[in-house]
Amino acid sequence: MPQCRRTRSSLHLFGLLAGLCLLAPAIADQAPVRVQQGNLVMENIPDIPPEVRERLRQYQNVRSASLSDFGPDGGIYITTRFGETSQIHHVARPMGARRQVTFYDERTGGASVRPDGSGQFMFSRDVGGDEFYQGFLFDPKTGTSIRFTESETRNQGFTWSPDGDQVAWASATWEQPDYTIWVADPSKPDTRRRLVQAEGATAPREWSPDGRQLLLGRYISINESRLFLLDLESGEMTRIQPDRQVAYGAARFSADGSELFVVSDADAEFRRILAIDLSSGEERVVVEHPWDVQAMDISPDGKLMAYTINAGGVSELHLLDLVSGQRRSGPQLPAGRIGSVRFSPDGQRLGFSHSYAGSPGDAWTFEPASGELLRWTESEVGGLDTSRFRAPELIQYTSFDGLEIPAFVHRPDGDGPHPVIVSIHGGPESQARPGFSSTYMYWVHEMGAAVVVPNVRGSAGYGNEYVNLDNVLLRENSVFDIGALLDWIDQQPDLDEDRVVVYGGSYGGYMVLASLMHYSDRLAGGVNIVGISNFVTFLENTAGYRRDLRRVEYGDERDPEVREHLESISPSNNAERITAPLFIIQGANDPRVPASEAEQILEAVRGAGGNPWYLLALDEGHGFARQSNREFRREAETLFLTEVLGLDP
Repeated sequence: MPQCRRTRSSLHLFGLLAGLCLLAPAIADQAPVRVQQGNLVMENIPDIPPEVRERLRQYQNVRSASLSDFGPDGGIYITTRFGETSQIHHVARPMGARRQVTFYDERTGGASVRPDGSGQFMFSRDVGGDEFYQGFLFDPKTGTSIRFTESETRNQGFTWSPDGDQVAWASATWEQPDYTIWVADPSKPDTRRRLVQAEGATAPREWSPDGRQLLLGRYISINESRLFLLDLESGEMTRIQPDRQVAYGAARFSADGSELFVVSDADAEFRRILAIDLSSGEERVVVEHPWDVQAMDISPDGKLMAYTINAGGVSELHLLDLVSGQRRSGPQLPAGRIGSVRFSPDGQRLGFSHSYAGSPGDAWTFEPASGELLRWTESEVGGLDTSRFRAPELIQYTSFDGLEIPAFVHRPDGDGPHPVIVSIHGGPESQARPGFSSTYMYWVHEMGAAVVVPNVRGSAGYGNEYVNLDNVLLRENSVFDIGALLDWIDQQPDLDEDRVVVYGGSYGGYMVLASLMHYSDRLAGGVNIVGISNFVTFLENTAGYRRDLRRVEYGDERDPEVREHLESISPSNNAERITAPLFIIQGANDPRVPASEAEQILEAVRGAGGNPWYLLALDEGHGFARQSNREFRREAETLFLTEVLGLDP
């Protein structure tokens, strides 16, 4: 049993304090021995056989690289992992050697280069996955970095002024729902100046071209956000389009600052690009597709727009000439996923990250003038032959009420019948999209399991109506979508309906527990990673800065009717219905889903006669970021899956 310490994490994270110090004595007589190995605490997990570790080795050593920013020397900065955690690296030329720049035990966010030619860049870093991000400025001339944010705060929205003299950002404390907007010269932290105390989850989005205004965005829900212009001299905040309840994505000023280009779902089912005249408030449609527009950037001269759309999960990159209004050819890429797009400071190159079935993710650039597409990195794939890694099949199945649910299916070779792993995404306003997954490929090629990845109702990417079909009192309808998927599996001759496991993290972890609650007689087991086990305790104990955001989706537990409903559908109150084998995985420092959610479902299932496996990482948060922890987790998951699916380890 690890010793309980009154650190910031344990004080803020009721789960660790309650789970490790308060709950354990009450169940000590019936609980398995809790074993600690380094920072990993576990129950019921057998010793990992060497052959399991060996079979996983190649798949565990897959890496990816994502483009962060352009360097003043013509090279790029990327984030990738060559040790325990992701760090910042520099690449001088396409396919050149990467040079590591930051060397921390903790993961770092990407580099954002200071636009003054100095070569300095800022980045963020948290501790143990607590998501209390701090801002740092790195100087390549001295090789040193300094922190410019206040400790004991969570910071986000770091944005450079056009001349690079200042950076703006937002901060909040653990229980504070409102964010404070700051500005400072990051090389002189004592110049830090408070601009305004904003309402809700408000953060800087972009500076106006003349540096006199700051665009702020407040996130309320996936269906509602607000934009404000903050006058830096007067401190006055003016809401853009105050009479509209819409959602905004990416936002960019026009070159002269007279217009604002925004990704928005205003008067539309899917997100498109609008131009808002900042003087008159009038808007015009710039780009529209029958799918959501996602990333967007504008060249420094204001003449060219680059944007991506999410076409049923597959990214498409488009270019638009803002002078002529004509679309221009974009690069031809394998069907996959594209991250954010950004123009170089001279506007000659467009940078982005791209992954697909045969590549875990790499940095690319495209030159619109010449049409030249350059790949800058080729990430290691552990020596695997990725040519056999095929893109999944897109299917649709009919749910209990006639709604069509999309899902991606990875099938192994052979006639089957194959065991099935149903992988459920988190969010819930997220979307499973085809790309590279060493986890899925291991299950398919080494375990011979089919992998089915549904986008149940409530998923993003399919329009506003679809994303709202699971809100508040409709929550369990998304669980019934899994029941309908089990019906679909029953009808597939190459799939074994008697060997199906559900697997998911965060909200997907709740879906695992709820699926076991409803369908334990049809499931071989479930793996719940940082999942919600009781919506009321989750809302009461999640970090204060995000509590109101989650109430929009799940309901306000302070309302008696809503509270009664949330209690009735929560797995921890229905543990006697969870009879299939269960593996619970949790990070102790998780600010989103507190560790108490894992401890209480562990206690409840055990009290109902179950005997779950349990893994707690004391140096992780909402998911596992450290490579050694990830390796052990994958090994333990593999052992659990082979056991419940009746496979050879």
